[in-house]
Amino acid sequence: MKVTVAIDSLKGSLTSKEAGEAVKRGIIEAIPDAEVYVRPIADGGEGTAQAIVEALDGTYREITVSDPLKRPVKASYGIIGNCAVIEISAAAGITLISSDEKNPLFTTTYGVGEMIKDAISLGIREFIIGLGGSATNDGGAGMLMALGFDMCDKDGKSIGFGAKGLSSLYSVNAENALPELSDCKFRIACDVTNPLCGENGCSAVFAPQKGADSAMIKDMDLWLSSYADITKKLLPYADKNAAGAGAAGGLGFAFLSYLGAKLEHGIDLIIEKTRLSEYIKDSDIVVTGEGRLDSQTVMGKTPVGVAELAKKHGKTVIAFAGCVTDDATVCNSHGIDAFFPIVRGAVSLEDAMDTENAKKNMLSAARQVFRLIKSIE
Repeated sequence: MKVTVAIDSLKGSLTSKEAGEAVKRGIIEAIPDAEVYVRPIADGGEGTAQAIVEALDGTYREITVSDPLKRPVKASYGIIGNCAVIEISAAAGITLISSDEKNPLFTTTYGVGEMIKDAISLGIREFIIGLGGSATNDGGAGMLMALGFDMCDKDGKSIGFGAKGLSSLYSVNAENALPELSDCKFRIACDVTNPLCGENGCSAVFAPQKGADSAMIKDMDLWLSSYADITKKLLPYADKNAAGAGAAGGLGFAFLSYLGAKLEHGIDLIIEKTRLSEYIKDSDIVVTGEGRLDSQTVMGKTPVGVAELAKKHGKTVIAFAGCVTDDATVCNSHGIDAFFPIVRGAVSLEDAMDTENAKKNMLSAARQVFRLIKSIE
């Protein structure tokens, strides 16, 4: 029996690889002669860099960049050949600031630009960017400033950082931008389709969870709209209504407009880069999963992405999850033949998420399921 295991990380508990290895051990204990291939996977959010780097035997580079409040922070990104894999949350992530520090008027994406600049200095010209978990709503202005774009007020002075800085934006000049950018290719793993502005824009939809109140949302939406209009004067093809322009607080708009990026469905991009199809097509069973399996799983998340690929090759798909909700049954009509929660009884959330406990639970669940499969065969 050949089995491919491609499980997303159980956030705060297990990495994709740790979860996969636990499943592998459980399968081997049940069926000693099984061939099990663990393929780290993600959908463009947290764990994207790790999944691609581990799947392709890449390396990591750690540097010091600016966090959302311009404080120094250690950030890592992956390198595979001439390609850098960057999660914007490593520099602009909401987890980098405390709850009382959340304020999109002042949080910046400057550190994201510093990561890109560092990779360019190494000769890298291809980028995969995971847009998820940002603390920002600056339209990517901070990132562009780090890359050399001059974003100025009426007096020709640089604007401030954060969304508040956009309130005084008068012009954008690309003359001092890194010349190497013209040779760079950016592929963006992003499942957000929101435009930059309006009732479905980044300010209205995502800014509240980043610390914005109603007054701030109204102001930021106006500032971002003006920023988009100024951008269009410089770059006629810039479109504030483009799908994904509102991703990561408008960072999607900056990538699309200034860096010629291509926004792609997250799980599809990761599946391609990790060459998962090559393993699935030669397998008998595919195992996937994530921390919480529910009705939202079918909205472009890892388990269904893996399952849909597996079904193209006619494979049986099993999913394991930290917890499973009643509405998770919708996953059965999206390629997952059967799913199983790994927690056996009533335990505290802390105990359930403990890494060692999670590994044991994952191993035990896999062992029992594959004992059943063996007995049936």
